[in-house]
Amino acid sequence: MRKLGIWLALFLVTLLGVITGWNWHAIQLRPQIVETSFRERLVSPRSPQRAETPAIAQVEAPAINPDRVLADVEALASKRYTEAERSRTREYIAAALQEAGWLPQFQTFENGVNVVAERPGTDPSAGAILVAAHYDTVEQSPGADDNATGVAAVLETARLLGQFSTPRALKLALFDLEEVGLVGSLAYAADDSLTTNLAGAIIMDMIGFACHTEGCQQYPAGLPISPPTDQGDFLAVIGDRGHMSLIDAFHQAALSESPQVLSLPIPLLGPLTPDLLRSDHAPFWQKGIGAVMVTDTANFRNPNYHQATDTFESLDRPFLTGATQLVVNATAALLSTPGSLTNDAAAPAPNLLEETQTTPL
Repeated sequence: MRKLGIWLALFLVTLLGVITGWNWHAIQLRPQIVETSFRERLVSPRSPQRAETPAIAQVEAPAINPDRVLADVEALASKRYTEAERSRTREYIAAALQEAGWLPQFQTFENGVNVVAERPGTDPSAGAILVAAHYDTVEQSPGADDNATGVAAVLETARLLGQFSTPRALKLALFDLEEVGLVGSLAYAADDSLTTNLAGAIIMDMIGFACHTEGCQQYPAGLPISPPTDQGDFLAVIGDRGHMSLIDAFHQAALSESPQVLSLPIPLLGPLTPDLLRSDHAPFWQKGIGAVMVTDTANFRNPNYHQATDTFESLDRPFLTGATQLVVNATAALLSTPGSLTNDAAAPAPNLLEETQTTPL
């Protein structure tokens, strides 16, 4: 997960937001499925004015199997850096998808391989929703949070929604080589046969670490607004304001058990926000495809980020399973919403990826 600089960019984005009228928005979800220790809290600042947003379908999503999610993370939490290590990981992913009734395929590119799969929807004109995460790690880390948690959520989504009849198609992608420059997601986004019918994408990058002590959640210095909490017990959902329906789907998923959600709609995709293009949602933003990044905020909360201590034992298991349920709920709702997910504020991101790849983190 290449996001050491991402939250520094949020200062500039937030400053723009103060000028243009947007702000943090958080919701507290009601416990129903998985017991948690989350402290009840509602943060409800003034809602921003925004373009009309398409309505999201109301659906009842299937419940996850928490033990199965945790078993996937535990099995995947080992170094996935060398080609041999990543090959073993691909075999695990492919076997899990096959067992769930999918037909995984391998998208090969220079030095890497993505695992991709698709099941059709009932309305070919409705397009598809992509659920994705990267599976590689940095050299020294077993990558339990970064990003075995995201991979496990993709696999659980595949199991639960693979036979879930919806207007939209469901696409899956497990990206290779995110840690060395978003290489896998760039290869995926460059393939028009994979992206032509995409209505939106949900990209997960670290969704399994929480902290519940005062001051454990950090933010960049100089934020022109007061952070809503100093505890790391929320899940951040970051997207562009042109595709607010993708963010709204996570708000609507509040009807089932999940962590608190802190959404961050980016009001401007331009030269002031290059650091926000440093994760696997960026190639989709660049193509004008709506995408959200779902994250526990990485190094601004998790002291094990990119370290040998990023182990299965370090994770907050109720937080992880709650976050996975939230992803399943939001995905099911988006798959069942056949209309456009784009609102009037939509605009493609400029071509900044080459620049940001060479910018030190």
